[in-house]
Amino acid sequence: MSTSILGYRISMPIMIAPTALHKMAHPEGELATARAAATAETIMTLSSWSSCSIEEVNSAGSGISFFQFSIYKDRNLVQQLIQSAEKAGHKAIVLTVDAPWLGRREADVKNRFTLPQNVVLKTFEGLDQGKTDKMNGSGLVAYVASQIDRSFSWKDIKGLQTVTSLPVLVKGIITAEDARIAIECGAAGIIMSNHGGRQLDYLPATISCLEEVVREANGRVPVFIDSGFRRGTDVFKTWPWELREYLLVGRCCSPSPSTARPA
Repeated sequence: MSTSILGYRISMPIMIAPTALHKMAHPEGELATARAAATAETIMTLSSWSSCSIEEVNSAGSGISFFQFSIYKDRNLVQQLIQSAEKAGHKAIVLTVDAPWLGRREADVKNRFTLPQNVVLKTFEGLDQGKTDKMNGSGLVAYVASQIDRSFSWKDIKGLQTVTSLPVLVKGIITAEDARIAIECGAAGIIMSNHGGRQLDYLPATISCLEEVVREANGRVPVFIDSGFRRGTDVFKTWPWELREYLLVGRCCSPSPSTARPA
């Protein structure tokens, strides 16, 4: 079951994807997640929308971790985040590219969701970026609209490589075309994601896009996949064997039509 990711050995081909504000699910938030990942000997990707600071999470355990963020209008803020991640010992940068603004999350609107008073975007607290408008939808819409740079482009991936030596993984890719461009721009890995299906209506499931992205990557970079996985048995669904082997062992194989089995 063990495999190697970017040169780091982990106990299984299952990692923790970046998700925001873990204190909404557990009183210790990302601290508990970091300890669990270290105990399981796998990788946790810390969201920049964490309810615990980078430093707090770093002190929680000695496991392998990556750090996720988006491109902000304030490029100095981006550089500060990268420096904090490097100092905390994160082994890779995960750049989210599929949410330059938030979709209309109807469940949040219907439920009149607001953040609990004890939950804040801790990563930005010391940078005067931690406050959100709790009166508007989920409280994150106004934040994203005011902070995320909607004009970011592929050149920003190249730009990140000039300010950090960490490998940059691009998260939010679901087409072969985007996978090709990301690799050409220097991405060290592709993370397939449709943002849990709640960012944009009618996006295909990531599993239905897996084969074309893996074919395009063709072993040049590792391909990861999230969205829709709820239990361990999901990893072992009846995918084409070559793709399943790739996901489990961490290498890229291109199945031929004669050997591929239907999902």
